[in-house]
Amino acid sequence: MIRLLPPSTTADGRRLLVTRALRGLGDGAVSVILPSYLIAIGFNPARIGAIVFGTLIGSAALTLWIGLVVNRLGRRRVLLGACILMCATGLGFALVTAFWPLFLIAVAGTLNPSAGDVSLFLPVEQAALAETVTARDFTAIFSRYSVAGALAGAIGALASGLPATIAARIHCAAAAADRSAFIAYAALALVAAAIYGPLTPAVEAAATAPGASALGASRSIVMRLSALFALDSFGGGLAIQSLLALWLFRRFNLSIQAAAIFFFFTGLLGALSQLISPWVAARFGRIKTMAYTHVPANLALMLAALMPNLQLTLVCLLIRSSMSSMDVPARQSYVMAIVAPEERAAAASVTSVPRSLAAAFAPLPAGALLDYSLFGWPLMLGGACKLVYDGLLLWQFSAVKPADERELDDRC
Repeated sequence: MIRLLPPSTTADGRRLLVTRALRGLGDGAVSVILPSYLIAIGFNPARIGAIVFGTLIGSAALTLWIGLVVNRLGRRRVLLGACILMCATGLGFALVTAFWPLFLIAVAGTLNPSAGDVSLFLPVEQAALAETVTARDFTAIFSRYSVAGALAGAIGALASGLPATIAARIHCAAAAADRSAFIAYAALALVAAAIYGPLTPAVEAAATAPGASALGASRSIVMRLSALFALDSFGGGLAIQSLLALWLFRRFNLSIQAAAIFFFFTGLLGALSQLISPWVAARFGRIKTMAYTHVPANLALMLAALMPNLQLTLVCLLIRSSMSSMDVPARQSYVMAIVAPEERAAAASVTSVPRSLAAAFAPLPAGALLDYSLFGWPLMLGGACKLVYDGLLLWQFSAVKPADERELDDRC
């Protein structure tokens, strides 16, 4: 039986799950609306790719800095500051339409064009979340964390069709209706700030000696993981949700209302797959869970690019969604379990930033390819990159197990 929450979860852990869901709701909506909105205000695919690049490259730079200094600033304080930035980002996208000012807002802000979490919230919340359960519940709590974001993201994606529907009924411009989603995104940031407010000192890192390195004994393994995660993320960035929606709009003339329904179901499948991830990881190990579930998902992504019609394409993408996110809780849990508690924030940041950087650069060639051809070249290349990652992950880390997995092996 799957428990709603691991038995050791504290009140802080429950708060972090709620805020993850709120952010997922906003991210799910804007990731689908973003390309439609940018098309409505006159941007071509190359410029849309540049905006997506800006959101990811800015998040990567800020995430790296935050991960290295968060233990000095305080995790609760950083999360509250991130909410202020999230609110300003939503208002900026709602009010600004010129390309270069909007690009600067994308770089400096928190907007997330993907179905996953690539913002500065991620390493801080992950490190804080690891303090809210015992070590044996890491994979379970990170599963709930990922599911909360994925389910809320699916609902947000479904809601992304509402502005266009309302616009059609009241005969207003689509761009004007889409702006309401960015205003709602800003409002969610204020609600999240109110929930972060009562977090206790238990989520903060233990005090370390002045001048101590953010990463010590775990530096080597974290760097190796970071390199592999970057390859995986580059592949994912080529088919990031905003660009995948753009491809479906252009290749099959899919409406934003239909896209909203479709991405709701992909998000729902992703959430359900993450819910069973702890069960799979407990039996096969985190690394095998990450790799073995990825391979068929990546093959399905590549097949989607080859399908001759919309129906078969969507079937392939739904198959991909049913498996492509199972690695997320296992990956987050693996990083938290393999390093010392005082190094978790830095490890989460250092493994997240290369992912964000790699995902940031991927939309540039993807946007150019979509501008050049309607064929799904980004999907083919993305799937191929991720298959290489799966093979390298198994080769390098199958034998590198956290303490809880080694103890389980000894008992067996």
